[in-house]
Amino acid sequence: MKPLEDVFLHVKPAKILVGLVRGRDAKYASVLSKEADCTYSHTVKILDQFKEHGLIEFNKEGRKKLIELTEDGEEVAQNMAELMDSLDEHGQAEQPIKH
Repeated sequence: MKPLEDVFLHVKPAKILVGLVRGRDAKYASVLSKEADCTYSHTVKILDQFKEHGLIEFNKEGRKKLIELTEDGEEVAQNMAELMDSLDEHGQAEQPIKH
């Protein structure tokens, strides 16, 4: 298992996590991959790492898997969203986060 620092100090994982916290409902990996401008396979790999760390849960709905944040995931995602917003305000973020 990768250390959390290796997971979160990259733009795409951060965008995926923030996409989960800013969404109203649970999301699908395909939606998150589009929002983060990331391939589907890379998104699934990142989501698997989040699951290993207890930040998300996969819930099956028929053949599809919904992704939901756990309590810990919600806290980390909120903090990441605030950090990315702060960086964006100071012009240091790679790309602005879509709200």
